[in-house]
Amino acid sequence: MYFDIDSERETVFTEHWSAAALREFFEAQCARFIAWARAEAAHRNARDAALQELAFPHADFRAGQRALAEAVYRAAMQQRVLLAQAPTGIGKTMGTLFPSLKAMPARGLDKLFYLAAKTSGRQLALGAMRHLQEAHSQQARMLPIRVLEMVARDKACEHPDKACHGESCPLAQGFYDRLPQARAEALATDANTLLAQAEVRQVALAHGICPYYLSQELARWADVVVGDYNYFFDFGGLLHNLTQANDWRVSLLVDEAHNLVDRARGMYSATLLPHTLKQARDSATAAQVPRIKKALAQVRRAWGALAREHEGSPYVVLDALPPSLQAALSQCTQVIGEHFAEHPERVDADLQGFQMEVLQMQRLAESLDAHSIVDLQPCRSPTARAGSLDMEICIRNVVPAPFLAPRWQAAHSAVLFSATLQPAEYYAQLLGLPEDHVWIDVASPFQADQLKVHVARRISTRYAHRSASVAPIVQLMAGQFAERPGNYLAFFSSYEYLEQVADAFALAHPHIPHWRQSRGMRESEQSAFLDQFTTTSQGIGFAVLGGAFAEGIDLAGDRLIGAFLATLGLPQFNPVNEHLRERMQQLFGAGYDFAYLYPGVQKVVQAAGRVIRTTEDQGVIHLIDDRFARAEVQRLLPAWWKLDQR
Repeated sequence: MYFDIDSERETVFTEHWSAAALREFFEAQCARFIAWARAEAAHRNARDAALQELAFPHADFRAGQRALAEAVYRAAMQQRVLLAQAPTGIGKTMGTLFPSLKAMPARGLDKLFYLAAKTSGRQLALGAMRHLQEAHSQQARMLPIRVLEMVARDKACEHPDKACHGESCPLAQGFYDRLPQARAEALATDANTLLAQAEVRQVALAHGICPYYLSQELARWADVVVGDYNYFFDFGGLLHNLTQANDWRVSLLVDEAHNLVDRARGMYSATLLPHTLKQARDSATAAQVPRIKKALAQVRRAWGALAREHEGSPYVVLDALPPSLQAALSQCTQVIGEHFAEHPERVDADLQGFQMEVLQMQRLAESLDAHSIVDLQPCRSPTARAGSLDMEICIRNVVPAPFLAPRWQAAHSAVLFSATLQPAEYYAQLLGLPEDHVWIDVASPFQADQLKVHVARRISTRYAHRSASVAPIVQLMAGQFAERPGNYLAFFSSYEYLEQVADAFALAHPHIPHWRQSRGMRESEQSAFLDQFTTTSQGIGFAVLGGAFAEGIDLAGDRLIGAFLATLGLPQFNPVNEHLRERMQQLFGAGYDFAYLYPGVQKVVQAAGRVIRTTEDQGVIHLIDDRFARAEVQRLLPAWWKLDQR
């Protein structure tokens, strides 16, 4: 019997079976389950035995890598959360993966989740696991450990124009009928199983099922899962949900953990934009279904009333969502949900997208507290009109700690690592780390004489001084290039500032090659930008601080010998960030530091870290702004830097 909780309608199916037939069916299912359970137990025993014998894949640890690995191993053995600042170039990926794997059999751990902010971080983890498997196979035998990469739905979906069920998508139709064979093939060999996106896709399509949902099923049987932060930290994070449902003992490795603050804020925020409501109202479904059209009209009226109430205000902070708007949104999601439950074969991306945004808003409204802000501001579109519906509504998370704290509790142990986690208390407080978490600052293997760090204290890059700063910056860059020709990166706070300086530089020094980052660069264009940096080339790449080229790229040796940082990296001064500063002051007593200084300097140090990648590198950095001479800024810079303040 099926029971529809909305309509309270019962649907009864009646079938007649003999006791003998039921017994035969039951015993067959039990036999299949027992065979699978025995195979899984054998895999677990083989995995743990191999991990106990697993040797470090290199002749020795790099400088600093052993200290990191020992701290990671202790955290896993003691069930602690470790916050680890470790410099670039010591091999953090292998330095965290290897000890975590070694601790798995000793602590009876079921899974290891390697969580990264970007694709590059996932690829480094997969590469390290592949290297471990290859090294182990050369020394003994194959390493019986299953490694799975999980990617976002939009990167794995074969039919983005269809809904994710059998009445719409051919790869969803009969999914569970074909899943056992696909799963068996994916896990057929118990040795060196590395299921990256391409391998999962190949198996899935061979059996006519969805690659994205196959990867979700395989997460139950993998030993190491490599994926984005959201798979564990998001509201509906699959890995967290599976951990809770199956009572797994898991260990977390959080790569480039400085990114987790902003990423988590995004996970626990919600924004409603006028154009998404308009798209929903203009959708084919709304036109054909009167009750949906009516519900959307009620949302529009409540939204419009709120906008008119605050007409002319550039930015408004509300205590909560108005009850009238909450009621309209609730009614709207209920009506839309009922419609698609009755017609699962129908797809309406605009309407369903709006529904998901509203559901996120409603969920956050239920847990509203000092950790989040409800605000209202005009849209930035050219058609925005004061007092109209062109006002966006946002529940903006500023302190993700209350949401993240239960996630750390759900894990047996966790390691958050990055080259920039200073000051530690900033990250510990915002990320909700337990009070007994451990902090380690791994000493840099680099020497001060490897990197010349100059502070251009006579130049101001503040917005009011931008025009005046262009000429001296151009002169400084040209002088450095003349002194030591080679490849440099120049970072600026915005594309507008970048273009100003790049245009002036090209005009004054046309003989010096240069190339520029542009808005919305595709991956191929980003690769072309980086391809300009060769061991024999010379020139300057202009980039935006905090962008694709400010972290996560490796240009060792002569591919990059210096960087110019013409900005302190402070977030933009605007009403949103000013209210963030006020809230940080209320909560932590350090509003400016938490809202502006710490995030800004962190970006600077990340970008500067592109220059020295190995103990053989020699480079130079120019910190271009008078504020770099301030003590409160310099205490946030790497201790091994020796500053030359001009």
